Amino acid sequence: MATIAIVDYGMGNLHSVAKAVERLGSEALVTSDAAAILAADAVILPGVGAFGDAMACLRDTGLGAVVAQAAANAKPLLGICLGMQLLFTRSEEYGDHEGLGLLPGRVVRFQGGTYKVPHMGWNRLQVQQPASPLFTGLEEGHVYFVHSYHVQPEQASDLLATTSYGGGPVTAIVGRGNVYGMQFHPEKSGEFGMQLLSNFLKLAAGTVQV
Repeated sequence: MATIAIVDYGMGNLHSVAKAVERLGSEALVTSDAAAILAADAVILPGVGAFGDAMACLRDTGLGAVVAQAAANAKPLLGICLGMQLLFTRSEEYGDHEGLGLLPGRVVRFQGGTYKVPHMGWNRLQVQQPASPLFTGLEEGHVYFVHSYHVQPEQASDLLATTSYGGGPVTAIVGRGNVYGMQFHPEKSGEFGMQLLSNFLKLAAGTVQV
């Protein structure tokens, strides 16, 4: 059974993620212990709230460096919602904030005007890179979004799936090597979301390759 470390840095929907991981047959370890995170088979970085506050918590606890080390060790890493945004270089949310820098790109606010902000509701994913192991055995489906800021990756190759909102494409799933991110909450996105999470957990178990 794969052990999945869910990083507890004070800003995340830890309970629902842990329950989803357990339902899919892996061990969920909610922890702020660096050694436990680095020893796990995979790491999930959740996040709810503001980018700057989250980065402050990651710096103050030292867990930002631990997450970066896990990624450098080729451990499968999944950022969820704000956790995905934290993987990138910078964010303009309430100022200008430096992120973890594991993927190049910026987090920007939806402009609004002719559409509502936050983006909230079920939207269909458009898969950009169907060969990614996250999409093994899956067709395109709907997932549930709640966010006012979205990621603009610098590298098109890091963009695994988008959705349509506000008249254009919006980053939904990113990935490079062993580092992945989902803007939506897969554990709250029905069967399709759980299948996406299951495919990530198969990476942790070594049953599919990054």
